[in-house]
Amino acid sequence: MKLIESIRTSHRVALACAIIAAAGIVFLWRPGALDHRSAASNGTAIHSAIAAPLPAEADVPKEEPRVTPLSARRVRLSSMAMLGKQMFYDPALSGSGRLSCASCHSPDHAFGPPGGHAVQLGGLRGTDEGMRAVPSLRYLEHNPSFTIGATTAMPDTDAPAVAPQASSGTVAGAAKSGPQQAAVTPVPQGGFDWDGRANTMQEQAGGPLLDPHEMANPNARELARKLAQTPYAERFRELFGARIFDDPDQLLSEAQFALGRYQAEDPAFHPYDSKYDWYLAGQARLSAQEMRGLKLFDDPAKGNCAACHIDKPSRDGIFPAAFTDYQFEALGVPRNRKLAINRDARYFDLGLCGPARADYRRQANYCGLFKTPTLRNVGTRHAFFHNGVFGSLDQVLHWYVERDTQPAKWYPADTNGRIEKYDDLPARYRRNVDVVDAPLDRRPGQAPALNDAEIADVIAFLKTLDDGYRP
Repeated sequence: MKLIESIRTSHRVALACAIIAAAGIVFLWRPGALDHRSAASNGTAIHSAIAAPLPAEADVPKEEPRVTPLSARRVRLSSMAMLGKQMFYDPALSGSGRLSCASCHSPDHAFGPPGGHAVQLGGLRGTDEGMRAVPSLRYLEHNPSFTIGATTAMPDTDAPAVAPQASSGTVAGAAKSGPQQAAVTPVPQGGFDWDGRANTMQEQAGGPLLDPHEMANPNARELARKLAQTPYAERFRELFGARIFDDPDQLLSEAQFALGRYQAEDPAFHPYDSKYDWYLAGQARLSAQEMRGLKLFDDPAKGNCAACHIDKPSRDGIFPAAFTDYQFEALGVPRNRKLAINRDARYFDLGLCGPARADYRRQANYCGLFKTPTLRNVGTRHAFFHNGVFGSLDQVLHWYVERDTQPAKWYPADTNGRIEKYDDLPARYRRNVDVVDAPLDRRPGQAPALNDAEIADVIAFLKTLDDGYRP
């Protein structure tokens, strides 16, 4: 049966509906969900979102779920999403025959990279280093398309950080700092990947399939040949028509679409069940150390982390805390000299300016800017920043507060003994690096914004953002 061939456009619309509906479902199922007695003001909009038409294959809850982590619920995926799931875990689609999407985006590591490598290995032999550290695929459902303009990335991010609760102590204590919002200035924001070059989840999914350092298919025709030999090839014909394998480019587009549907529908990609989520729901307590870390995270004169990693849900409660403003920033992280590609002194990864994208290559003010990632599940990672230069949160936090106070600790000296700050950028682009926002606004000899004890507190808080907490 040709389930899709005659109504191709409807499935494109269905993806948008599924994502919108997912936002409502996440709100109801995440630990911060409210029942009818406490959500009167939002109930109509939320239930309207859930009632939006979905593909017939979708298993829509008949009743409002209880407050339960989304990851704990069994959800029947649509036929399209199931096809995407089969591809996601299939190493036969790679040039080496050993690398699947899940090899780099491991479900056991919050769909981020396993192991301690700065970058993952791929290519035809499975031994080629990737160009950048692998980001997590979790919590991308609200990611906006790439834009440059005077718009905020997340609406109304000024809700209280804490759900009211009768008990005293750290459960109900709100952070003292004021709400943080994305600056209303012409700044790059959104898109997928470190440089925002993909605008949708399905567009992003196509990149690794053809990347010579990853799954290493040379073209769509070779991928089509592999897909035609899979046990699920008949599913492609059922969904897209008997002649789908005759058009490799169309097949690639449909494969990307299915991968996007899988990520949109499967609650494993957006469980919202960290300790911090339960804390916002009033059903978990932060320890004294975690609470100190949260306050330092929010304090604009200390960690100032929330300026970019927004820790408040939206005012209407539909958008949970994203821990990113989706915007781009030049931080001037040290060059990772362990990467093979960096042995070439002429090579620089300039983020928005390339080499992976070329449309902003001539706009010098964007060179060195990379997208701000979410901090959810940051405690599970072992490769930080776009080049994976740091392997622990302790290193990351110390670098943030010592970048300008003790630059010799982090950057090499040139032949004249001068410290070469921001050594992973050509000198002409180093003016793009942020030296205004705390804690990056210090000078050599000044005290860092956070001491060792405070850094330990912030790390304790960051670990409350890891999924899978059970109160």
